[in-house]
Amino acid sequence: MLEKDFKDIVLNIKNEIKTSQTKTMIEVNKNLIMLYFRLGKIISENSKYGKSFIKNVSTELKLEFPNMKGFSERNLNYMKLFYEEYRDDENLQQLVANLPWGHNLLLMEKFKDKKIRKLYAQAAIENGWSRNVLSFQIDGQYHLRVGNSANNFNNTLPNSNSDLVNNVIKDPYIFDFITLKDGYKEKELETAMINRIRDVLLELGNGFSFVGNQYKLSVGNDDYYIDLLFYHLKLRCYIVVELKANSFKPEYAGKMNFYLNAVNDMLKSEFDHPSIGLILCQEKDKLTTQYSLKGIEQPIGVSSYEITKFLPEDLSRELPTEEDINLHIDIEENFR
Repeated sequence: MLEKDFKDIVLNIKNEIKTSQTKTMIEVNKNLIMLYFRLGKIISENSKYGKSFIKNVSTELKLEFPNMKGFSERNLNYMKLFYEEYRDDENLQQLVANLPWGHNLLLMEKFKDKKIRKLYAQAAIENGWSRNVLSFQIDGQYHLRVGNSANNFNNTLPNSNSDLVNNVIKDPYIFDFITLKDGYKEKELETAMINRIRDVLLELGNGFSFVGNQYKLSVGNDDYYIDLLFYHLKLRCYIVVELKANSFKPEYAGKMNFYLNAVNDMLKSEFDHPSIGLILCQEKDKLTTQYSLKGIEQPIGVSSYEITKFLPEDLSRELPTEEDINLHIDIEENFR
């Protein structure tokens, strides 16, 4: 047997085991959440016995199941709340049962509106958000940003695709892990994003696969360069991203239209959906954007972005350079 064939077989076995482990973990979590729901029901229906009831139940459960966690008085109160929040909505019960307990507690704490909770629950499941990432998205007001871009998707995409794309594109994008000096150029923003591409992909959302930056397209006798090119695994299409270090201008839409036509002609396969353009600007005027996109047949979205507050030029001069820091470390090492 060839070594390559053996490696492929072993890799296939490993993938099967990992898939089975994942399915088992999901099922175990779902059973635990629904157990908490049923316990919450019992507690809620017997709360007439007074405040000491939950405390006494907690004590009994800890004695009976000493190796199991989650039976504190506080957690039993959360189970009661969990049941009372979702008892009248079976669909929502089934949805949140797919989330870990910590995710559910966070959503109940942060949002009274169950529609908003549902939006975050769906996004967390779809994107595989950890509790920390979910908390980060809540702090960044994900529910106000998703589907909020200025775009022409309704006029250029089928209805089913339009809704899907709208749920992928956000406005504004928050790149608060990037720090730039005031008056930065687009190339500096691009470089910073490439250096933190994993964080950029997290903010863009699940499904984005990075293809390249300054991606060359040769049209006629000239070469053109796309700032950032992605492929979206769920939308099954290329996404062309242009970065602008200023406010939106009408000519940006024309340039993006050109890029999309070229990408569809040169890169798009027969199995891909039409490519989508995303123009990221510091600011945009709603009416100017609408007029600029009107009549364009390619799907284009325009979103703003936010980064860490600019570092003033005079302050940046006072900060130590990487060379200074390394020199300081060397001096400290010599005195040890």
